[in-house]
Amino acid sequence: MLPLVTATRYVTPLREGGSLPGVVEADDLGTYVMKFHGAGQGRKALVAEVIAGELARRLGLPVPDQVIIELDPVIGRHEPDTDVQDLLKASTGWNLGVDFLPGSLGFDPLGWSADAAFASRVLWFDAFIGNVDRSWRNPNMLVWHGKVWLIDHGASLYFHHAWANAGRLFSGPYDVDDHVLTRWAAKLPDAEAELLPLVTPELLREVTELVPDRWLEGEPGFADAGAVRRAYVELLSERAGKPRDWLPELSVAHRRPGAAAPRGANRPGWLGGSA
Repeated sequence: MLPLVTATRYVTPLREGGSLPGVVEADDLGTYVMKFHGAGQGRKALVAEVIAGELARRLGLPVPDQVIIELDPVIGRHEPDTDVQDLLKASTGWNLGVDFLPGSLGFDPLGWSADAAFASRVLWFDAFIGNVDRSWRNPNMLVWHGKVWLIDHGASLYFHHAWANAGRLFSGPYDVDDHVLTRWAAKLPDAEAELLPLVTPELLREVTELVPDRWLEGEPGFADAGAVRRAYVELLSERAGKPRDWLPELSVAHRRPGAAAPRGANRPGWLGGSA
């Protein structure tokens, strides 16, 4: 499992997005962005964060460190927002912590020097996990000390919201039209040749083992947490074996200048990882 720490101080809520993650300090002296199992997206968003984030790390992509955070809602007793208080109470127990990066900046696609190899590897990875949340409007990437970090993978692996139709939901080509890095991804075949051989059943079992049992137990149609893990491994292994079914070939038309970055794209960031 991921390292387990205990939240010792609730610092502040983050008002970006609908899940109200919060900055907390923990007993390992670390500072984390905590994502709550009691938020609207539920525990499956945390499962997707762990599987996708840790898979990205093992494929050599820069993602923040992740931990499991034990939460006692009493640490937020001085938070005046009743919605935050309710969220803390609903999230007693284990939540996900993502390494906090003070001073990071939101990725600005208009100010970025194109790196075709990096863009291609990220696009390939997002296509594999079905990440629908790395667009021009919301890149979900941060820049810290000149390095781009990938964050927020909770919307990926969307098939697990309807296991009965998972195979059908997770088939068909990935839609690259809205992806923030499509215009630079000129080396997608190279990225595929590099990354696809690494996505083995053994690697997929390794990353699914990092998900706590309590986030998988009670899933309708499965006997136990182990059965849910095997379902993730089987479906993702099948996807890795059929790249032509989901990875589109980019035309020249795809690699056109994108729309203007949203206003405030360079606002201070709040996630990061070890350099």
